[in-house]
Amino acid sequence: MAKNRRHSEDFVTPVRRILVGILVFVLFAVFFLWRIDSPRVERLRAQVVDAVVPNMEWALVPVTKAVNLAEGFQSYTRLAEQNRELRRELQRMKAWKEAAVQLEEENARLLDLNNVRLDARLSYVTGRVLTDSGSPFRQSVLLNVGARDGLVDGWAAMDGLGLVGRISGVGDQTARVILLSDSSSRIPVAVQPSGQKALLSGDNSPRPPLEFLDERDAVRPGDRVVSSGDGGVFPAGLLVGAVVAGADGRLRVQLSADYSRLEFLRVLRSHPGETVHEAGGLIVMNPVLAPVAEGVPAEASAPDRASAGEGTDEAAPAGEGTDEVPPNETEAGG
Repeated sequence: MAKNRRHSEDFVTPVRRILVGILVFVLFAVFFLWRIDSPRVERLRAQVVDAVVPNMEWALVPVTKAVNLAEGFQSYTRLAEQNRELRRELQRMKAWKEAAVQLEEENARLLDLNNVRLDARLSYVTGRVLTDSGSPFRQSVLLNVGARDGLVDGWAAMDGLGLVGRISGVGDQTARVILLSDSSSRIPVAVQPSGQKALLSGDNSPRPPLEFLDERDAVRPGDRVVSSGDGGVFPAGLLVGAVVAGADGRLRVQLSADYSRLEFLRVLRSHPGETVHEAGGLIVMNPVLAPVAEGVPAEASAPDRASAGEGTDEAAPAGEGTDEVPPNETEAGG
């Protein structure tokens, strides 16, 4: 029994080696056959593929199904993750929507309560920017509105955010706007909340400097800059920008207007304010309660008229006594 078992083992080992050698040879032959670049070999490869692949389709079906199943599972995983992300995004959007609705209601209430206008007569004309003639030495734009629309030199021009410049040169159908960054621009401004007055001087840079500050230490970066209305150049309270610290150590203003996207500008119609020439020019006069006395001019103030009226009232009894003389006394005097 031991001899037969040993004899069988000696027979299987050489056969296994021969089969492995044949398999390796076939694999190398196929490899070299597929590496040969020749028309004949290419035709041979095509014939082999046409003969083997259709007959091996049954063997490829499980592999194809397994690959499709794996791809479907991965796609389902991606869809599930995207669905969870969309749900989270929807929750965040609902929170933002609620906040937006509340802010809209609050804004509507504040607009209703804070119904304030800078000037009851203040209105504007909207014009389109035709061309930009900006250069290193001059900053200006051209509008398609002019004298036919009632524009006057010196009026303020604004975009949707803040003050842009002033009208300098009006034609019949066009007008030129000198920007705040132009080197010839000088406007009086006020810094809030300190109330410091200053002069905004253009220097052909996007951040013009503040000059002639009374107290520099009272101004901080981030403070709001508005037009002061001094000199009647612009109406007071127009937003100009915010204070920033320049690289040169000077206080500059980051303009609120977006100069890179000037498409439409609003030109504010400014009206000259009423001037008071006399000390009592603001006192309202009532001619019924304060009659004009003899010797008091019509342009006199109300206190002067009142004092003059009081003097005539006090002098009236004495005048009546002298004018109305009893006849007995006159006869006695005669």
